[in-house]
Amino acid sequence: MTGTSNHLIFVQPEELMFQFELEKQSYCDLKVANNTEDHVAFKVKTTSPKKYFVRPNTGVIQPRASCVIRVTLQAQQEYPPDMQCKDKFLLQSTTVSPNIDVDELPQDTFNKDSGRTLEECKLRVLYVSPHSTSGISDESFKANFDTSSNQVLQRLKDERDSAVRQTQQLRQELEILKRRRNRKRESGFSFKFALIVVIIGIMAGFLSKLLMSSPPLPQNDV
Repeated sequence: MTGTSNHLIFVQPEELMFQFELEKQSYCDLKVANNTEDHVAFKVKTTSPKKYFVRPNTGVIQPRASCVIRVTLQAQQEYPPDMQCKDKFLLQSTTVSPNIDVDELPQDTFNKDSGRTLEECKLRVLYVSPHSTSGISDESFKANFDTSSNQVLQRLKDERDSAVRQTQQLRQELEILKRRRNRKRESGFSFKFALIVVIIGIMAGFLSKLLMSSPPLPQNDV
């Protein structure tokens, strides 16, 4: 789904499409996003105000935020010639002071003669029959589904690659820990063995000295 944009706001979609049926209401939602770090006020105008119900028709969007405007086509009693609609919508926007409420906007906020910098987005209206919208919706749904599927697959691949890298890193760290443990064991065994050899040597020397220093046994005369 495409949209239209200016410096202050981005509007999606760029056309108001209504499913036209006699004596039935139809609506179309507009998403308006603030492209700036300022507070932006907007106002929706139309060439046929009696045919459409717009809520909200005026508002203030916080920096980098967005809002949804619902435009409702009132129930009509007859078809337009060739299902062609000449109605137009105009969405005006301008920066305002921070934390200002909609009810506090000056009356000349959207007046070009007020000296304010106003930006405008023009939107045309399309009427479509229920049968044609079903085909369009199916194609749009399929395209959105394919896009979402590709995004999910890409995210899964990225997560898999990240898991593989983490597993390899953990294996490397485990090998390093094993080597360090083996080294400690070898060094500990060598030290213990050397200590035992020293102790045995000391004891053997002590016994040798003890035997050599002991007096000879007395011999009895026969």
